Amino acid sequence: MPNQLQYETSPYLLQHAHNPVDWYPWGDEALTKAIEENKPILVSIGYSACHWCHVMERESFEKESVAQVMNDHFVCIKVDREERPDVDAIYMDAVQAMGVQGGWPLNVFLMPDAKPFYGVTYLPTRNWVNLLDSIRQAFQDHRDDLAKSAEGFATELNLSDAERYGLKPADPLFSAELLEVLYRKVAVKADDEKGGMRRAPKFPMPSIWRFLLRYYDATGNDAALHQVRLTLDRMALGGIYDQLGGGFARYSTDGDWFAPHFEKMLYDNGQLLALYAEAYSLTKSPLYKQVVYQTISFAQRELLSQEGGFYSALDADSEGVEGKFYTFNTPELKEILGDEYGWFADLYNLTEAGNWEHGRNILHRTETDESFADRMGWALPDLELRLAATHTRLWRVREERIRPGLDDKMLASWNGLMLKGLATAYRVFAEPEFLTLAIRLAFFLLKKMRDTRNGRLWHTYKLGRARQAGFLEDYAAVIDGLLALYQATFTESWLMEADQLMQYVLANFSDSGSAGTEPDPMFFFTDKNGEELIARRKELFDNVIPSSNSMMVENLYALSLLLERPDYAERGDQMLGRVQPLVQQNADYLTNWASQFALRVRPTAEIAVVGPEADTYREALDAEFYPNKVICGTVDTSTLPLLEHRVPIDGKTAVYVCYNRACQLPVTRVADVWKLLR
Repeated sequence: MPNQLQYETSPYLLQHAHNPVDWYPWGDEALTKAIEENKPILVSIGYSACHWCHVMERESFEKESVAQVMNDHFVCIKVDREERPDVDAIYMDAVQAMGVQGGWPLNVFLMPDAKPFYGVTYLPTRNWVNLLDSIRQAFQDHRDDLAKSAEGFATELNLSDAERYGLKPADPLFSAELLEVLYRKVAVKADDEKGGMRRAPKFPMPSIWRFLLRYYDATGNDAALHQVRLTLDRMALGGIYDQLGGGFARYSTDGDWFAPHFEKMLYDNGQLLALYAEAYSLTKSPLYKQVVYQTISFAQRELLSQEGGFYSALDADSEGVEGKFYTFNTPELKEILGDEYGWFADLYNLTEAGNWEHGRNILHRTETDESFADRMGWALPDLELRLAATHTRLWRVREERIRPGLDDKMLASWNGLMLKGLATAYRVFAEPEFLTLAIRLAFFLLKKMRDTRNGRLWHTYKLGRARQAGFLEDYAAVIDGLLALYQATFTESWLMEADQLMQYVLANFSDSGSAGTEPDPMFFFTDKNGEELIARRKELFDNVIPSSNSMMVENLYALSLLLERPDYAERGDQMLGRVQPLVQQNADYLTNWASQFALRVRPTAEIAVVGPEADTYREALDAEFYPNKVICGTVDTSTLPLLEHRVPIDGKTAVYVCYNRACQLPVTRVADVWKLLR
């Protein structure tokens, strides 16, 4: 018989709905059951594209004998970490406080009052059953000790960031000297041979390279740009990138960007779209343009819903085998490619025995088209034609295979990142299809993932059903995406929607301080109207996705300039001042915060474009790399502060460049705008 997960919409939870384990979703029913039956709680957290989550399910959760032990002695709760990042964050912090290396699957044992006392990640069956027996025995014989330990971890979780990290109110310092300190903290850990950071596995970590681009813009330090180019080149040529279909896998299991963990996540690809588009505007690398176009094509083909939102992820496995959909054995390649196999094998590092496990080959290269064509004595257009033909042949074979599983829930935060990626790609390349996708996505988010009764966002959506009050990450990413879309189109409704969401955040995520404590400018991760957990946390550290607070700082600053809201800028500066000592110590873990310091070393250009060719002028300005700007425009008149009382010059489109609310004389040629900016 199916368990209580049968009523959920999360693909990950539904995958466990027919386990013999009597799983419950996180909620009052399970938590009340634990108190009434006086049982410890087992919370098992994972996500649909998590390989080891599936392994532990097969080895343990699908076995009747194991399930009986779990059902007899525990209240068992399954959590999709992507659907409930608040629950995941609390218990991940708890497990790390216990000295356990975090990861998924995350299995945490709680007292009946939901306070944690022990946790582990993946365990094979025998170890898992032994642990269950030990926990059962300890709960029976040493309950007071467990309760005391759980109380200690709960107290630790409820420490404020001021207590935890010694953060205090301070004015932020925007200086070239500080920026150098932040850069060196990152540069010393960068891999100057293979790109990325000097470790394995290698993750894309878009916010690191975004920071280095902003540092380069502020300083002109070529070493930073070289590190970005090395990283983006190696990622785009490596196995982590799908050489046939476009799109990036989650990470590379090795230090060479060679063998990916093959799942593809929306949040990676949305951010990498923006990063590669930005990098193209600076370098004009054809490889980066190809990556952007192919990745959007992949997302449109494999992740786009009929409603205009994007699904969450594709699994690493198909037919129970990791990477089977994406890899080829050598006899297969020779048969498909015929006479073309020799040079193709040279370029993609294929071998007779297969360059990966089980005789399979991953398409992986380290050499650019230009370099390879030169080495072969071919003209570049000839190589490009050959590549297109061979890719098409392999693509046709691959498309006949059984596809990896799709996680078809849609998350507001990840779709916000995709909106930013699409809008940025449109701003750089002026490709109409990119804008069409972005506008459809924006409408989806505001129509389907916003509660019309109170204006708040929902976190997750599937099959026409939106649920779970939005988290700070949802607002941060959607506001960021809407701001990019406004600056791409000059359609003021997108800007107004972003501001309405910002006002909701200020009203419902702020920390006004409790008795005896000062207000804290940092935002809570959860809505004050949402479910109350054992702790209400704030997200500070940037990970693969930047922290929601660092994204909010950037949003506050952009809105303060576009809407003349000095209170927004003041709030953002309070946040930057408070976190600055932490950024100085740990810049490599707070690179999105570091980006804000890089931008603020110099005044931000406030650019107003007014006149019949406003969009054409915007297109020309966005085609070149200049991150330290906000841009607004109108073909007619507008009441926006930067546009009010601005008029064309003798019927010609005029551009006004302002710094700190002081504007220079308008110019009517883009070339003259660049003189004012540089």
